[in-house]
Amino acid sequence: MSRTATLSSFSAARIARLSILTLGALVFLAPYIFMVSTAGKSQSDIFTASLNLVPQHWFYVQNFAKALSRVSMGRLLLNGVVVCALILVFQVAIAIPCAYAMAKLRFRAARAMVVLVMLGLLVPIHATALPLYVAFDRLGGLNSYVSLVAPFTISVFGIFLFLQFFRSIPDDLIHAARLDGMSELGIIARVVVPNAWPAVTAFAIFSVVAHWNDLYWPLIVVSNQAYATPPLGLLYFRAAEAGDDYGALMAATLIITLPLVAVFLLAQKRFVEGITMTGLKG
Repeated sequence: MSRTATLSSFSAARIARLSILTLGALVFLAPYIFMVSTAGKSQSDIFTASLNLVPQHWFYVQNFAKALSRVSMGRLLLNGVVVCALILVFQVAIAIPCAYAMAKLRFRAARAMVVLVMLGLLVPIHATALPLYVAFDRLGGLNSYVSLVAPFTISVFGIFLFLQFFRSIPDDLIHAARLDGMSELGIIARVVVPNAWPAVTAFAIFSVVAHWNDLYWPLIVVSNQAYATPPLGLLYFRAAEAGDDYGALMAATLIITLPLVAVFLLAQKRFVEGITMTGLKG
């Protein structure tokens, strides 16, 4: 009888947990579900008093055709890929040696550098936007990939993330590589980086999502649509072309968000592994 009661309470607890998780998932997915629904509606369906997730008249083909014809969607996606890829490459190339030095090398300024990294996490881009804009304006660097990429090449968050991961790498492994005659750069390239792919993947997800969705900085430094990133392109689409055509606007938004969803689903396992391993050792 007690076993039956235990199984019953276990099942009830499991059902309760699944119910809470399902409710949380629906709350977080609600904007995306609404976007997918609106992308297939006509104007009359969107502005009705009743809220229906299933379109009464299926306008997916028309709305996606408008999104692809009214805005250079291919150019927006290409700009997003180029900007995010360049930022990620520079961030990883700078963050890994810096984090390795603070985690595995012994020098007097190591603790002070860790403190500076922690303080750097507190500085938002908004605090440095004005002086950076003035500098790029005087150098003639506005409306270019340089102005979109340069301010983000050093990521204090990336340094902090890799620092936490490198601290979990055994010191004996590093000492063995040194005894084999490897230089510090050789250790980074042949020992540290091959073991750091989970952390690199986790950081890549954070970096790509943040800069793919960034509207604030591109809105400041870009006025030429040839260099518009996906969020900025949506702003041009909405203001200049689409007007109140929310169906086409949601279709364009869906096109822009699909690459992020696909990348995250493909890298989900590595992402979770990287986040878990970076928290093993403080």
